[in-house]
Amino acid sequence: MIYDVIVVGSGIAGLMSAIEAKKNGAKVAIVTKNNPLKSNSFMASGGINAVLSSQGKELDSHIEDTVKGSRGLSDVKTIEYMCTNAKRIIYKLKSYGVQFDSDSDDNPKQRPFGGGSIQRTCFVGDKTGSAIVSSLLKEAKHLGVEFLTNNFALRIITHQNQVSALAVLRKADNNVVLYPTKALILAGGGYAGIYKGHTTNAPDCTGDTLALALKAGLRVVDMEFVQFHPTGFEKSGYLVSEAARGEGGYLINSDGERFVDELATRDVVAIEIYKQIKNKKRVFIDLRHLSGDQIEQRLPSLYKSAHIQSGVDIKTELLPIKPVAHYTMGGIESNMVDTEISGLFVCGENSLNMIHGANRLGGNSLLEGAVFGELAGVKASMFAKKTELLPIDYNQVIPDIRMIDKLFEGESTINFNALRTSLGNVMFDKVGIIREYKTLYEALDYVKYLSSQAAKLHTVDKSKANNVEVSSILELRNALLISEAVILSAIKREESRGSHQRDDFKELDTKLNKHISIRLVGGKLLKEEFKVNNIFYNILQKVRGLIINK
Repeated sequence: MIYDVIVVGSGIAGLMSAIEAKKNGAKVAIVTKNNPLKSNSFMASGGINAVLSSQGKELDSHIEDTVKGSRGLSDVKTIEYMCTNAKRIIYKLKSYGVQFDSDSDDNPKQRPFGGGSIQRTCFVGDKTGSAIVSSLLKEAKHLGVEFLTNNFALRIITHQNQVSALAVLRKADNNVVLYPTKALILAGGGYAGIYKGHTTNAPDCTGDTLALALKAGLRVVDMEFVQFHPTGFEKSGYLVSEAARGEGGYLINSDGERFVDELATRDVVAIEIYKQIKNKKRVFIDLRHLSGDQIEQRLPSLYKSAHIQSGVDIKTELLPIKPVAHYTMGGIESNMVDTEISGLFVCGENSLNMIHGANRLGGNSLLEGAVFGELAGVKASMFAKKTELLPIDYNQVIPDIRMIDKLFEGESTINFNALRTSLGNVMFDKVGIIREYKTLYEALDYVKYLSSQAAKLHTVDKSKANNVEVSSILELRNALLISEAVILSAIKREESRGSHQRDDFKELDTKLNKHISIRLVGGKLLKEEFKVNNIFYNILQKVRGLIINK
């Protein structure tokens, strides 16, 4: 099949972009490697930020809070675009069927969230992400967007630096298939799944679209900034939504002491919890002072999951928690949604558009995905209208075909699951919440060793039909590539800033108000580069007449 626009990814950014492109007259398909509902957006619980009043001061405060949270690595103009469009996006989502918790006048209610100076987080109980994604999925299907499920994106095919096709692995028979297209949108989510066993993400959130971009010659930027959500279930890592703290939950240690402002930014809260655990103290979220009605109405999913996963009744008992890798601020270099490849656009968590910087504010990720997903869809469809399908160079995909064939040819004596688990453990232990030179280099050496082992992997099952081993091996290889990018960036940033904390460089260095970018060189090597940031942390910024400072 031939499409005007192909979208890779079915989270909020991917669905919004597909809907907008379709409404603009394009023939659109969404490519997903699994079920379309399996995305980080679907799992997002707490809410989506937006200023719904008409007062300029409240809008300015959203911009200011976001800039402050970024710790000096954001673009005010991009943030202003997101915040200014937030109200319109909320009501567009409502028109698509999202039933936000609302007052008697049908105005969305709003709760406080970490890093926010005022209440601006719209929500659907504690299942906001799933409510939004479900509604967008229905709207996309209603409009006639096609879904190409169980397809693993392998390579962006270009002609004279312009998109001409997408190569995918069709998982049903493990054959390589090409889909010609005029425009391509990457909205494949983040890479916190590389921390397997220590993350809220599914293990297959391995940064596949970032690997696609690297292989296409693009840069990935700010890869060292991995946000650890302060509250995951102690045993499973399953997310305890920030909604629990937004509704008034306390964080206490095993001595019964509250030790941090529960609504501080996520980097601050996660670090303080980590310190408690390092000091041999357990940490709990305490909701016992909330009414039963408030818990059942505002936190119904947490109430159920606490029973199922921990055997805890949060109405009367403490829920043990720990920080877990949750969101990744790094991504594919872009100018809003545009990239250096003509016809290729990026949006959502896999993009780097200078919104979150070193630390994302809770509630801003769903907003970013919706706002820039919409923009990517509009721009991709406009691009498709003014261009023709380009020739496809089939030589570009021959290496992928050979690589897939090779996976079926040999015998493997290496335990795939052991490699995947080892990667998750070394990333958490040595590239986790607190980092230092020695352990980062230890992690780099070990990841290179794991990469050498992953290169020797072959399928045990030699039949091609529905052989899940192939995509699992490809995910592991992408995870290792992305892990190396994270480590190299973390080594290069010799300071502590936001979610990147160095034990050997404890202070923020204003000389490092720069972005670290990584490019794949020669098909194998990663090269580090600096890119100067366009705003400086120690210079006052003026936004709508409001002074924004440190």
